[in-house]
Amino acid sequence: MKIFEFNFRGLRRFSQLFFLLIFLILFRLTDYHGKDEIPVAVNILFRIDPLVAISAMLSQWKIINLLLPAFFIVALTLIFGRIFCGWLCPMGTILDGFNRLFVKNNASIKLRKIKYFILFFVIFSSVAGLQLVGLFDPFSILVRGLTIAVDPAVNYMFSGFFNSIYLHFPKPVTNISEPFYDFLKDYMLPYKQSIFLWVLPSAIIFIGVIALEFIGRRFWCRNLCPLGALLALFSKFTLFRRFPPKSCRDCENCATFCRMNAFDKDKNGFLHPEECNLCMDCIYDCVNQPSKFRFNKGFSEVRPEFSRRGFIAAFFSGCFLAFFNKVSAAGKSTKPEILRPPGALKTDEFYNLCVRCGECMKVCIGNALHPNLLESGIEGMFSPRLIPRLGYCEFNCTLCGQVCPTGAIKKLNLTEKHKFVIGTAYFIKDRCLPYAKHTQCIVCEEHCPTFDKAIKFKEREAVNQKGEKITLKEPYIITELCIGCGICENKCPLPGDGAVMVIRSENFGKENDDYVLS
Repeated sequence: MKIFEFNFRGLRRFSQLFFLLIFLILFRLTDYHGKDEIPVAVNILFRIDPLVAISAMLSQWKIINLLLPAFFIVALTLIFGRIFCGWLCPMGTILDGFNRLFVKNNASIKLRKIKYFILFFVIFSSVAGLQLVGLFDPFSILVRGLTIAVDPAVNYMFSGFFNSIYLHFPKPVTNISEPFYDFLKDYMLPYKQSIFLWVLPSAIIFIGVIALEFIGRRFWCRNLCPLGALLALFSKFTLFRRFPPKSCRDCENCATFCRMNAFDKDKNGFLHPEECNLCMDCIYDCVNQPSKFRFNKGFSEVRPEFSRRGFIAAFFSGCFLAFFNKVSAAGKSTKPEILRPPGALKTDEFYNLCVRCGECMKVCIGNALHPNLLESGIEGMFSPRLIPRLGYCEFNCTLCGQVCPTGAIKKLNLTEKHKFVIGTAYFIKDRCLPYAKHTQCIVCEEHCPTFDKAIKFKEREAVNQKGEKITLKEPYIITELCIGCGICENKCPLPGDGAVMVIRSENFGKENDDYVLS
């Protein structure tokens, strides 16, 4: 019996490590590797997330085929309970590892009502037209934190370390270090060194979730995780339960060491099946009786810790925040500089489907996609925007649409991508060298990637700063040919803001073959 119990507990640990490894492999595969194709479903983690699926479908009021695999997790939960949280979830595995290595804390703080409030708040706000799931979903927090903060920082650290070895140590040392660094670059480090806006907010949220382990073991999962709350509601009906269903009155080892604090000491030590994540520790720690898990019908003796008042408060909070957002100028004001990735749906649909996961930002070859903070109001927080001065959209790249888990960015083929209009460029006369300084500059035209150049020149006679007569080439935009990739703005040689700027097409006004701002 003891061998079986040990193996059963060990099987859970093996499962956690296995699925964490799968997650890390998929995370690394969400990158450019010399081809404009990612054949693996790197976004599967979000496609099996029931919270993402329900929020996205309710916001659109339609079935989204990409997210149907999430209902497999629902079915699994109805049979086994919150096995996903204890055996599969990479965030849970990271929290367990952090607690085991650094904290070793199991404080029994009960704030479980909060996660149910967050769950219903997110769902009701989605129904009312404000999608906030990306701010609270554990996988969005995990992937976004790794993409925007952790991965670039780790790559910068390793690159600096090995560059220092190469520059300051003799050849025998570099003969050892360089092959090791090459291995890291090929299999563990990102393809390129990326930089992002709003690194600190992403890092603080991600690190904050982990740091909560200092307060209590699995504090996030117990008290705050809305996905855990959703799975807990389904777990109320699970067929796979612990027996006996309560801790021993004279021992309470299982209640004391339970990482989920699932035993309710105020109710004779009965187990909350919706809080249990099937870690199997209580079987191993049991000293008085042969406790075990088995299939059995029936309901538990305790109810989920969420009141009717909390449900009503979540309903009104979610709905009213959505209504307030609808009349807020922050999200509705015309901001022509807010550019979306190629293939992005119309603004409202895009916001409703985007889960702020950061997958598109990670895979972007030109490091052009960056997270919003409050530039588009609360509904745009952490959604991707294209900032040409920091990076440009590669003409022959369609990767962002391939990794988007919800379809907020459509998957485009290369022909569709070449025709998709992100925005339109225009020149600022007061900064553009040919206009402002009478100095030749053709950098923007040289880099324009469209088959028929969207940037053309008008020639005219001018006098340069030396008093010499020259034939000057003044650039202008053919708006029908411009797709707004941003490479002209990115490559403009002026310091600070460029002399060419890309804005959203719908904000451009009437198209004009030689539109130039003075």
